[in-house]
Amino acid sequence: MNRICYVVGAGDCADISIDRHTGDLVIAADGGYAACRALGLTPELAVGDFDSLDYVPEGIDVRRHPPEKDDTDMFLAVREGQRRGYDRFLLYGGLGGRLDHSLANIQALAAVARQGDRAWLWGQGTALTVLRNGSLTFPGKYSGVFSVFAHGGTARGVCLRGCKYPLENAELDPDYPLGVSNEFLGRPVELSVADGALTILWYSAAPETEALIREEGRP
Repeated sequence: MNRICYVVGAGDCADISIDRHTGDLVIAADGGYAACRALGLTPELAVGDFDSLDYVPEGIDVRRHPPEKDDTDMFLAVREGQRRGYDRFLLYGGLGGRLDHSLANIQALAAVARQGDRAWLWGQGTALTVLRNGSLTFPGKYSGVFSVFAHGGTARGVCLRGCKYPLENAELDPDYPLGVSNEFLGRPVELSVADGALTILWYSAAPETEALIREEGRP
């Protein structure tokens, strides 16, 4: 099973799930340290400028950065996880609140996918990931709605199989939402893209998303 690097941010952390296995890593991104403590978790590492936390954590490893920086605190935390050899990331506390930060976190998913790794963002019953030049299979237990959007340019060779509205070797453009509001049908659904990137969004409880990450293979 895959090791997971959990990154906890300062946004809404209600109903999150961290079932830490041997080899997993928990990183607090700035105010995410307070969220971890509220959950009874001690992260291995805290990263950020700590402007939202308003103090620097003690007793754990800390990577402090100046407020004037290019990367968000959450993206800095992901980079720390990559430096430690992790290629699966589950980001909490990165949806809701400020829309610009939510969009920045979706961009972080795309940056991780470009590097050959996979990151997932979960919050408020919603899960997202970015798939680049690869495939993702949902088991048959999934139900409800999912959506697929081209990210960063035209996505070619897009296949959606086992769902209500299938596609085969299609092109999706970032300025036309053809992939919005598809549906699971109680059987496995395979999503794939031959050339380009897809943002995939679906509605899921946090433990379901966590299990999907542990079970999936390399992108």
